[in-house]
Amino acid sequence: MNLFYNNAGVGDVAFLQIEPTNGPFEYDKQNDIVVIKDGDKVVGFNIFGFSNYFKIQENGHIKLTPELVDALQQAIDKSSIDYKLDADLSPKFVVGYVETKDKHPNADKLSILKVNVGNENLQIVCGAPNVEAGQKVVVAKVGAVMPSGMVIKDAELRGVASSGMVCSMKELNLPNAPQEKGIMVLSDDYQVGQAFFD
Repeated sequence: MNLFYNNAGVGDVAFLQIEPTNGPFEYDKQNDIVVIKDGDKVVGFNIFGFSNYFKIQENGHIKLTPELVDALQQAIDKSSIDYKLDADLSPKFVVGYVETKDKHPNADKLSILKVNVGNENLQIVCGAPNVEAGQKVVVAKVGAVMPSGMVIKDAELRGVASSGMVCSMKELNLPNAPQEKGIMVLSDDYQVGQAFFD
């Protein structure tokens, strides 16, 4: 679940993405809320006049807090929409440890990684030339919003499932990012599973 807000650019509207999807979409306006559906499945909400429920100072992708989720639920309930939010508030950019690296069976420049992110192991397909087993790396988990606006989702790359992304400094929009391709390799000072961004 992701929340976007830009009062200066589009007005006092909270854009709540329940899950990324490509549509086609159906829209149902109920009071100050537009429910966005993909078939029968609710995939998002546009909540107009959201400052009546919660004051957001930032613009862009907004970090969810328990208080903010409560305000979103209050707005949905006030419009008599029968939907309960289920927010995963865990960090989406975490330190991972590459346990194994195997060659992709259908692509010469891709590798299949088993990455430990603390509470689970993820299979991630990666094209970085410098990735190796034994490295600590930054992992964008499913649901993460990249600085480019891209939302990370479960995918299949050349026939192999991938759940997340191992990130480069450039993809994370970090200062002094090298121009050459390659993931960001972390020092051993980082703890596996810890949030990369505060």
